[in-house]
Parts: sequence; structure tokens; C-alpha cells
Amino acid sequence: MYAIIVDGGRQYKVQPGQEVDVDYRDIAHGENLEFTTVLAVSGESGLTLGTPTVGGATVTASVLGPKQGEKIHIQKFRRRKHSKKRTGHRQLHTRVRIESISGV
Repeated sequence: MYAIIVDGGRQYKVQPGQEVDVDYRDIAHGENLEFTTVLAVSGESGLTLGTPTVGGATVTASVLGPKQGEKIHIQKFRRRKHSKKRTGHRQLHTRVRIESISGV
């Protein structure tokens, strides 16, 4: 069983028990998070596609906590000016574990 959900402008294919990094939310560890924008649900009865979403389908996840992403380096360089600047950034994400998928 799997579902395709939308969160933060990105689509994720999720299964129960899978851990996913989504956009950062200020939610405490152990709380539940519900995704209601479900594009498709696959189960015993086959694949159900939404137009554009599947009505009544939800994906429930439990929050595992915040997580930092990989470091991204930003380098600015001006030729023949002896000018270089290098900075970095690590985006915050929220790691969740998919608990259940309830569809139509």
C-alpha cells in the first residue's frame, strides 16, 4: 500500500513505516501530523487516482523531530578583482514517520 501526497509544493510517494523529511514545522516530537492533499492511493482494491485529489483520503504521520539538511555552498566570484566570497546554508526539515494511509 502506498500513497502520493503533496507537501510544500513537492510530491512524495509514501508507505506505512517510511521516514520522510518534509518542510520544517514547529511541532513537538511525538505529535501527529495529517496530510490531506493526497493525489493517489494504492491498496487491495487497486490504484485510485484523484481529480486532482482523492476525496476523503488522509495520510497520518508522527513527528520524529527536526533535522538539518545537507550543507549547500554559495560562492560569489568576480573575475580580475581579487574578490571571492563563500558562504553556506543548512535548511531545516521535519522528519516524520508515516503511520497509516486511509483512503476511499
